[in-house]
Amino acid sequence: MSTGVTVWFTGLSGAGKSTIARILEKRLKDMGRKVEILDGDVVRTNLSKGLGFSKEDRDTNIKRIGFVCHLLTRNDVIAISAAISPYRAVRDYNRSLIGNFVEVFTKCSIDECEKRDVKGLYKKARAGEIKGFTGVDDPYEEPLHAEVVCETDKQTPEESAEQILKKLEELGYIHQACKA
Repeated sequence: MSTGVTVWFTGLSGAGKSTIARILEKRLKDMGRKVEILDGDVVRTNLSKGLGFSKEDRDTNIKRIGFVCHLLTRNDVIAISAAISPYRAVRDYNRSLIGNFVEVFTKCSIDECEKRDVKGLYKKARAGEIKGFTGVDDPYEEPLHAEVVCETDKQTPEESAEQILKKLEELGYIHQACKA
């Protein structure tokens, strides 16, 4: 019997959320599980079009992602959210809404995130071209009790995905017999 769960990635832009999420998705699908990724950039284009980057709009965006994860999770899908989700209170709101919720903090220094920044967003934020950029002139509230902390400036994306799989198994969301 499969149980749905939401794997909620949080971390700065460039910390590796989407990269690890895609690896995790493949590994879980190889186990025969139903998996959906809600990537922050994709959701903003399709589900939250028209929202800006004010605190209220960010909260609305993250709550929308949480609601979709809730629907997927209750239908025995593994939902993977890969969005910055900078504010602790909204992540906690989603945790209480969803229930089966595993928070993954992609912990990475801002210096390393800036080095990885292929879109040049940090550079634009530092130049004042982007206002309210998380980690530059808008806060990022680190999780206090994440189930998994992936130190993405010290481990490979594959090692991070394996760490998450081990935690999902430990918590009973996936089982050894399901492994490919």
